Amino acid sequence: MSLSIHRGDLLPGRNYIGRWCDAEEGRRFDVTDPATDAVVASVPDSGAADARAALDAAHAAFATWRAVPAKQRAQILKRWNDLIVAHQEDLGRLISREQGKPLAEGRGEVTYAASYVEWFAEEATRANGDVIPAPVVGRRMFALKEPVGVVAVITPWNFPAAMIARKIAPALAAGCTVVAKPAEDTPLTSLALVKLAEEAGVPAGVLNIVTASRQRAAEVVDVWLDDPRVRKVSFTGSTPVGKHLARRSADTLKKLSLELGGNAPFIVFDDTDLDAAVDGLMAGKFRNGGQTCVSPNRVFVQAGVHDRFVEKLGARIVALKVGPASDEGSQIGPMINAKAVDKIERHVNDAVDSGARVVVGGQRLAALGANFFAPTLLVGADATMACSCEETFGPIVAVTRFETEEQVIAAANGTPFGLAAYFYSQDVSRIWRIADALETGLVGVNEGALAAEAAPFGGVKESGYGREGSVHGLDDYMSLKYVCQGNLR
Repeated sequence: MSLSIHRGDLLPGRNYIGRWCDAEEGRRFDVTDPATDAVVASVPDSGAADARAALDAAHAAFATWRAVPAKQRAQILKRWNDLIVAHQEDLGRLISREQGKPLAEGRGEVTYAASYVEWFAEEATRANGDVIPAPVVGRRMFALKEPVGVVAVITPWNFPAAMIARKIAPALAAGCTVVAKPAEDTPLTSLALVKLAEEAGVPAGVLNIVTASRQRAAEVVDVWLDDPRVRKVSFTGSTPVGKHLARRSADTLKKLSLELGGNAPFIVFDDTDLDAAVDGLMAGKFRNGGQTCVSPNRVFVQAGVHDRFVEKLGARIVALKVGPASDEGSQIGPMINAKAVDKIERHVNDAVDSGARVVVGGQRLAALGANFFAPTLLVGADATMACSCEETFGPIVAVTRFETEEQVIAAANGTPFGLAAYFYSQDVSRIWRIADALETGLVGVNEGALAAEAAPFGGVKESGYGREGSVHGLDDYMSLKYVCQGNLR
């Protein structure tokens, strides 16, 4: 199956700073297919001058864009949504080519990305303020919502369409302008989405995007962090990088949305429908080959159902088909790069050396390519192992047996992270006890796939702060202004 696209102009191969342009210094870097390491395309390797030019354009456009009526901004976003949906196949192929996920998942990500554009197009006209009852006669008091200003958007490689849509759509809906830097591994989908946004009528300067290699990424982002004209940063990525962004933003007191690392527990109680729990874990764990921030990373199974659950899960995992996205039947694609595979292998070896047992998988699949790793099931995991302490970001399920509810809650919360958690139980009282006790921003109850455009997405503790999606996601791109008018009598 070919992963070529029909519209070649969706691969502009340039930055967009009010117009399509190359990096000022003329540098470029290659984007490769993780399934084959073949070069897909090249894009600008931007530096500080390009980042500054993008910011200049966004700052100049802000006064005009914020004054555009919300209904008109909504209409532009709806046209962008329509174009994304119309180009689902090309965008899905582009995602699969540069990121490696199976084509069915690439197509699905396009639908997911479009859902955020459509949602925030509708929310643009609902950014209502408040009329506050005045404490004295002759006064009127109002709380008005205003766009926060220029927003710097920094996106990860694992969902190159969904992550940029989830950040840019609310920014534009709120009346903000944007400077964006996509991940160096997957910039092509982001550039294609900006191309479609341009076609939808987003004015020049309102949405700007520059690409940069891993070596020059900090040079680009630091320009935005240090400049007071950037009033908000929205970032999805690792906790160490998020902490750096927070520290660097402190001097100009920027507003921050940080969706950072996760270490999600997945808890199976004795009273669970085991087939439903296995279905939920398969959906949550193996989407994108386990390369998702909300992927279950620590699986806790109560002693009474442990062996049956492992047996059922092992049968499902061994049946997964691993292969490149060009193979229509593939369910698990390559990992993003060699560094990711090295980490997965290190986690498996560390677990085995510490007493865990491999039930399924456990090795590289070198015959398929350098970046493929077999879906793996480990039993006998414990809190001392790297796979329990670090986010594996791969197709590895590490199972820990537990006895009591109190024991598993302590283990689930025993991490600095708090993004997502999942548990399966049929006991209504237990459901509410556990949902209340889990220290995470997202909780899936008898459900392994919980993200939706209408729901707030984000974490607590060292998984960050701020929310994406939902009405709360729009508020994160707005400021409140209190207006008090007196002497009305």
